[in-house]
Amino acid sequence: MKNISDRKRIVVKVGTSTLTHRTGMLNIRRVEQLVKTLADIQNSGHEVILVSSGAIGLGMGKLGLRERPKDTPGKQACAAVGQCELMYLYDNLFAEYSITVAQMLLTKYILLEDRRKNVENAMERLIAHGVIPIINENDTVAIDELELEVGENDSLAATVAAIAKADLLIIMSDIDGLYDKDPHTYDDARLIPVVHEITDDIRALAGGAGTNLGTGGMITKLNAVEIAYDSDIDVVLMNGQHPKTLYDLFDGKTVGTFFCKKPD
Repeated sequence: MKNISDRKRIVVKVGTSTLTHRTGMLNIRRVEQLVKTLADIQNSGHEVILVSSGAIGLGMGKLGLRERPKDTPGKQACAAVGQCELMYLYDNLFAEYSITVAQMLLTKYILLEDRRKNVENAMERLIAHGVIPIINENDTVAIDELELEVGENDSLAATVAAIAKADLLIIMSDIDGLYDKDPHTYDDARLIPVVHEITDDIRALAGGAGTNLGTGGMITKLNAVEIAYDSDIDVVLMNGQHPKTLYDLFDGKTVGTFFCKKPD
């Protein structure tokens, strides 16, 4: 099995909780650290693809909303405003390190149909030019996920990893990894460092949604792992509170929970 440092193409998924404060406003220090770290990882020879949540959260902050809208048009409006903010932010921050980024807004229908190959071709050409593709669900028009509140960007990230033939998927969330019991409830909860198979017992450990800014719970992470497993892609689930921890991961240290299939 390859060391993490030997994985060439990396898909990194960041959630709303990583990008924003609990107020919904942008966490400037954390986003700057994330961009600087990803730029450094790209400069070291890796190919980085970023799947970023946060459009609705940023739109909430821009519109002065304290709570996530419950109606679909309200979420669409936040997504439309926030997507502009999100790409403006990434474009400016990555430019400081001479890295060009590109926006790719996708829907599950595009990924399931013949147009999936078009996505693959565009992504390959961008990567060949040294560009970091920044991918998000097109929440303004793809309303199924908005109405179901299922945190589809986790599954989207896994699907993107499969399309890109990535060597590793890193999911950065608001939790350190998968625990043997709910760490918010039990002080003696222990982090599970390695998972080889998503069993019923593992699924039973999955809780509900995290913050009021995002929609994803642990179950969506496990669904994403299963999608990645189907393409023989390993997954790391880690806390996004300190983006510099990515350095520890690539230095071979144990970070979060490492999901890897046992060899046949």
